[in-house]
Amino acid sequence: MDTEQKQILQKVADTVRILSMDAVQKANSGHPGLPLGCAEIGAYLWGHQMRYNSKDSNWLNRDRFVLSAGHGCMLQYSLLHLSGYKLSLDDIKNFRQLHSKTPGHPEYSHTDGIEVTTGPLGQGVANAVGLALGFKLLSAKFNNEQHKILDNKVFCLAGDGCIMEGVSSESSCFAGHLGLDNLILIYDSNHICLDGPLNECCSEDTKLRYKGYGFDVFEIDGYDFDAMDEVFSELRKNQKKPALVILHTVIGKGSPHKAGSHKAHGSPLGADEVKATKEALGLPLEEFYIPQAVVAFFESHREKLKGVYDQWKKGFENWAKNTSKLYQDLEAMASKRLPDDLEDKLKKLEIEDPIAGRSASQAVIVMLADLLPQIYGGSADLSGSDMTMIKQFPIVSPGNFSGRNMKYGVREFGMAGITAGLFRTGLITPFCGTFFTFSDYMRNAIRLAALSKYQVVYQFTHDSIFLGEDGPTHQPVEHLMSLRAMPNLQLFRPADTNETKMSWLAALNYEGPSAIILTRQKLANLPHTEIAFKDGVGRGAYIILKEEKEKPDVTLFGTGSEVSLAVDVAEQLKKMGKSVRVVSMPCWEIFDNQDEAYQESVVGGDLGIRVSIETGVDQGWYKYIGREGLAICMESFGASAPASVLAPEFGFTADQIVERILNG
Repeated sequence: MDTEQKQILQKVADTVRILSMDAVQKANSGHPGLPLGCAEIGAYLWGHQMRYNSKDSNWLNRDRFVLSAGHGCMLQYSLLHLSGYKLSLDDIKNFRQLHSKTPGHPEYSHTDGIEVTTGPLGQGVANAVGLALGFKLLSAKFNNEQHKILDNKVFCLAGDGCIMEGVSSESSCFAGHLGLDNLILIYDSNHICLDGPLNECCSEDTKLRYKGYGFDVFEIDGYDFDAMDEVFSELRKNQKKPALVILHTVIGKGSPHKAGSHKAHGSPLGADEVKATKEALGLPLEEFYIPQAVVAFFESHREKLKGVYDQWKKGFENWAKNTSKLYQDLEAMASKRLPDDLEDKLKKLEIEDPIAGRSASQAVIVMLADLLPQIYGGSADLSGSDMTMIKQFPIVSPGNFSGRNMKYGVREFGMAGITAGLFRTGLITPFCGTFFTFSDYMRNAIRLAALSKYQVVYQFTHDSIFLGEDGPTHQPVEHLMSLRAMPNLQLFRPADTNETKMSWLAALNYEGPSAIILTRQKLANLPHTEIAFKDGVGRGAYIILKEEKEKPDVTLFGTGSEVSLAVDVAEQLKKMGKSVRVVSMPCWEIFDNQDEAYQESVVGGDLGIRVSIETGVDQGWYKYIGREGLAICMESFGASAPASVLAPEFGFTADQIVERILNG
């Protein structure tokens, strides 16, 4: 790089330091250490290396930047503002304030230019792997010899905490296995944790570890623009593997009393230290100062990048004209367009009866993948058991990205984070699967998907104690209520094949994540479940049996396999002269969003004895059955035995439930 380039990039870096220090100090909250320490790499990426268009922040072929160390978000906010995204200086000044565009960690869809929601350390690495994998899949589908419409890079900035978190290990190992040559992981190696020096808790050879994963590894001074340009420019042209760039930096660089210390990590420097830092670095003392030279530089840089964008756009238009079928696929994938007759197609799909919920769902997946090019799936080493394999498409493997099935290995947390990244390509609707009990491993990634409203589908199988002999380590008990407690997540527990089909329809129409919870054991189709989506699963809960005159003596509520049990209970009660109502509740979240009149028609008024039947804990049921209601539930962990033995052991037979109802 020539001297003039390096001088202006240094001005950009120093401007990032000013904005970051001042914003954190004004908020009296935040993490100044990373922005101060990583200002040069930020300036280099946004001012020289990355391809983007701040006036079209959804440009398909833009480079992606993921700040896995999301606590250092003032670095990213400063650069977004300087490079022309919809983030004003007033937004910077409102850092961490209510309803501002600059929350305490980056949030997708909240702030222009933020690719994924980050903060819980390590997950940004998994998201970046998902983005990189996604673009390898999309490149294999859309690029041809004449037109390369996708050749972008994914840059991810991670800190010591990200590297230590297990999710980054899972996802990095997977990236190395697949040889993702569009992923560049930048490790801000400053040897400091929030709690103190890194050597108090970690002494691994990260370089060796990542070489073991299959990465090319580079080490550079985090303040040497020539070294940066040498490494990143070569990676732009000739990258063959995923790359780890170890960037040696000083946390809180420039702070006379806190640089190189954990004291710079998670607290404002203090007004006096901000002033001292600016003086030590030779910076203006004026708050939120942006030199005119930096403004002019980014104006010029945007014009340069616009030329790259315009050239790509011309090539894209030629590609669209010459490959109309692929262009139609791309449009369908981008719009998430569904066939108008999808419900009808699902209803006509022939599936054997009875059948396990997991197998019914696989039949649906296989059909959907033929209809919807955006459907890609994968499993954490269980595709033959959780039934997530799209049988008509290949498995993705090193050097072959034409398939639509990912074998994630035993990496549930990594899988969930990668799946979120796949969604954030903007073209993929991903699903992933494992046993329901292992949703615990995935929970924080599911939470971020819910917070961000990523359209991801989780297929969880082996949904209850009725999976049998594997025993309580594998039998989910508290998991239904645990996930129901999560805002924005739709959870479906279908009672049969009809409800399974409609659960997928609901998931594909929902702008957010869905979990479909499925049985290992066979279920028969029930009467009254083969109804229109808008009258059944589309309502979240609905009456499937109504044997009552003025009011029922007993109302039974159930989900999943326990709906058929509720029907059996109802039949026994009817023989005893009782009037009975049975309500299937496949999705509480949808039901709770129905209008009051509909909710009242299903669960309102005097319904006699209210009874919930579900092989999970009872928390949550009382809002439907009332304080005096009877919850047939699990009050302990399960046991290792055949399902037929477990049912009477834990009180889940029709005879036992009838007896409890009659005896109060």
